[in-house]
Amino acid sequence: MQQTGASRVWVTGAGGLIGHELIRTAPTAAPGWSAIPLVRTALDLTDRAAVADRFREEAPFAVIHSAALSRSPACQADPALARLLNVEVTRQLVELAAGIPFVLLSTDLVFDGHKGNYVEEDAVNPLGVYAETKAAAEAVTRTHPHHLIVRTSLNYGTSPTGDRSFAEDLVNAWRAGRTTPLFDDEYRCPIAARETARAIWGLLTAHVTGTFHLAGRERLSRWQIGQLVAAHRPEVKALITASSLKDFRGSPRPADVTLDSSKAERTLGYDLPMFNEWLAEEHAAARPTTA
Repeated sequence: MQQTGASRVWVTGAGGLIGHELIRTAPTAAPGWSAIPLVRTALDLTDRAAVADRFREEAPFAVIHSAALSRSPACQADPALARLLNVEVTRQLVELAAGIPFVLLSTDLVFDGHKGNYVEEDAVNPLGVYAETKAAAEAVTRTHPHHLIVRTSLNYGTSPTGDRSFAEDLVNAWRAGRTTPLFDDEYRCPIAARETARAIWGLLTAHVTGTFHLAGRERLSRWQIGQLVAAHRPEVKALITASSLKDFRGSPRPADVTLDSSKAERTLGYDLPMFNEWLAEEHAAARPTTA
């Protein structure tokens, strides 16, 4: 498979956190390719005819599918919409992209959280509607001969709308004077969206197929993550309290969906960053220097 200067890569969900970073990092991470940002206002992915027409017109070299209804409460409230956006949209894109590489962004939440440190071969067992639809999207994607499924975790960064990352949600709540209870017994492997995007481009250019975990190298509770975000946003008064999953009365939540990303690290040829260290380096780089 040869790439050319005219190689177009569709990036769905370009208005979201990871999609936005995929577009931003493309010039350096995938030189010679043209990343085409697809946002909802320009192309409704549920409009099958419009999607098919544009696909035929642009004839992309690859598709990176990061668009999704990703907020669990919204999926729980409207399972039919979640299935339409997360499964049926994926199905059409998989069919259209049958002869080219297809990348699906998935989630650590496809696991039930009973053991943690999940590897790619572990059986999925989603607990909520969002996770169920992403597991179903994975199954659809596996019918594609050149598929690449990337499961990631909580992603940190700044989205175009300012409300797509867990850190943005925390800071927005603090600015509004709301206290955020954070579980001290729910564990994830957070990573910067910039690093996720860079790694996705790396996996795509390596022409690998299959499933890869792509997350930070640090197992952190929601409470620990909140403390780290607060420490690096001193201009905002952090209002956080520790809570426990044992006391949670909402829809089921997995306790430990930490991911083993060593397969991706071997393929990429470098270690994915620890979230704590990455935040410290970013904070230091942004600090004003004095003469």
